[in-house]
Amino acid sequence: MAEDKPDVAWRVIGGLVGLATGWAARKVLGFVWVKATGKEPPVDTDSPEVSMGEAIGYAVLMGVGMSVAQIVVNRTAKKRYDAWKSVKQVTQGQ
Repeated sequence: MAEDKPDVAWRVIGGLVGLATGWAARKVLGFVWVKATGKEPPVDTDSPEVSMGEAIGYAVLMGVGMSVAQIVVNRTAKKRYDAWKSVKQVTQGQ
């Protein structure tokens, strides 16, 4: 039995959506960090100039925030792509 591989179009779309989501989520989470703490996000969480609590807090915010953003956007994009693909197949008579 052959494996059902994602088509090339979805691979390209998924990759672009992933890049855009990562960039946008980082910007939004950085903004949230500034509003919540009043400080710019730490550039290097390994630096001794950044407190342990601040480094861990930033890591948790970024990890959870990026994961949630990826899940929501990927599921939404896949659902819309599948809907578009099924409409396209119906109109082409496949």
